[in-house]
Amino acid sequence: DTEYGSFSNYRSFMDNPFARFSYARVTEAIRRQGAVPVAELSHSGLYANKWKNPPGIAYGPVETENCGRQILAMDEEMIARTISKFAGAAAFAKECGFGMVMIHAGHGWLLHQFLSPQLNTRKDKWGGADIENRSRLTVEVCKAVRKAVGPSFPVEIRISGSECYEGGYGIDEGVAYSKQFDGLVDLIHVSAGHHEVEEVYTITHPSLFLPDGANVHLAAEIRKHVNTPVATVGALADPELMEEIIADGRADVVELARGLFADPDLPGKARAGEKENIRPCMRCLACFSALVDKGEFYCAVNPENGREMELRADIPGARPKKVIVAGGGIAGMQAALTCAQRGHDVTLYEKEARLGGTLLCEENVPFKKLLSNYIHYQERQVRAAGVYVRLSEKLTPEKAQEAEADVIIASLGARPFKPPIPGIDNANVMSAEYAYVNPDTVGERPVILGAGLVGIELAIYLSMLGRKVTVIEMLPAINHGGNHMHARSLPVQIKKHDIRIHLNTKASEIGTEGVHCVDLTQPEGAGAQLIPADTVIYAVGQKSLTEEALKFNGSAPEFYQIGDCLSPKSIIAATSAAFEAARNIGRNS
Repeated sequence: DTEYGSFSNYRSFMDNPFARFSYARVTEAIRRQGAVPVAELSHSGLYANKWKNPPGIAYGPVETENCGRQILAMDEEMIARTISKFAGAAAFAKECGFGMVMIHAGHGWLLHQFLSPQLNTRKDKWGGADIENRSRLTVEVCKAVRKAVGPSFPVEIRISGSECYEGGYGIDEGVAYSKQFDGLVDLIHVSAGHHEVEEVYTITHPSLFLPDGANVHLAAEIRKHVNTPVATVGALADPELMEEIIADGRADVVELARGLFADPDLPGKARAGEKENIRPCMRCLACFSALVDKGEFYCAVNPENGREMELRADIPGARPKKVIVAGGGIAGMQAALTCAQRGHDVTLYEKEARLGGTLLCEENVPFKKLLSNYIHYQERQVRAAGVYVRLSEKLTPEKAQEAEADVIIASLGARPFKPPIPGIDNANVMSAEYAYVNPDTVGERPVILGAGLVGIELAIYLSMLGRKVTVIEMLPAINHGGNHMHARSLPVQIKKHDIRIHLNTKASEIGTEGVHCVDLTQPEGAGAQLIPADTVIYAVGQKSLTEEALKFNGSAPEFYQIGDCLSPKSIIAATSAAFEAARNIGRNS
């Protein structure tokens, strides 16, 4: 519903007849690959039109207030219009070549709002305490869609099996709703949560803090009570786990998205028994953050994702060159791999005994298991591509010159920045990197300087080990470094582990008894306090090894500087820069 159902101006509208040819081109392209294009039909309800300036009219189950505007209650006429809009959208989708439609009745959208006992307190047949009444709108939408598309056209419905928060409905109600839809659709797709409830946002979109298949139990319970096939979704990228879910009857269908961003060939590789060659998804939510910021899904571990238009035509073949990569971290491995795939003779030097760089310090962190999987995957790919890997050997400019390479790629990384605070060299002070590797040396009451992702994730890890952690941050908020979707999972963990955070607070001196601080919101000289600590850990950023990298500038005709030694950023930035630099080597000579 373009007028009353839109969550943002970037959505596609199925009541726009002029979109027919655009949709048809998309569906035809999908069908050519042997896949079935599916149209997701969603109405935003009370969250509609809030993006407009000024915000537009929105309807929900009842009259209420949302984001400072009055939400109107749907009357009989608006309910009838909405049912008709769903049916019309489904029919239009079928005409445009879609092979299935999915009715979205979960995650807080309109149909879910009617299912919600908290939001739907109507006194008529469309709501209230009775589950049948609260289900009525969704049931009527299912019936209308079925009539519009015919008996043999597949129809799926997505629901939240549980809202997963105190006060929301649980799995018992999820089962009851599923029984209402049983037989009306061809597939009941069981997800979880409510996108407008902060504490469950990263249950709906499972974060790296959750286990693989975090929401499968909801589908498994619902499947016991319905005859319609059931699908599960969320934190699914391991083919063995997906096979197990189907084999033991927890679900009939598994659905995944982020795993396919990381490796679009995942199904084919799984079918061929090549699990070790599947690029693992880290569930870091960089893809979702990129969509919100840039309007495109970009993957932290797959530099080709989101750039398909640029890469659809192969670039001219490269003249093979002798390439030396200095540094075997995230950027260095990707650069070496892409260069080898382009036909270059590649040698990778790493001064440590293993590939992986700084991020190896997190390999024993339980919620970083997927990061460790990715590092091991990249190492396997680098070796399989024919890269000559020289471990425990530091490349020097002299060695590089003696090798007579055509290209030097410097990917030396960065080192923890040590803030100039009195007492920073005390025996009870260490870097976050050291604390990750040596958690046993951290006392019972550590204080972490810096509330960026490194500091907060370290605080969570140490709290899991039983420490009572305090974090000090000069800024007024946690610094998520651009990954704001992942950051939405942090408050849940901070609360769960009782981590104390002092924002707008500056460490003025470190002593044996703790950290002396000042409150930056108070006048100078006021707000001083001592935060007790037996260990102080600094996590205030990284300092690029730029000068060391630049020493290689004259060691070969071509020189590239990538990754953290150029500017400390993120995994997605490192892989993207490495991929592009390596891809262009040898194109014009």
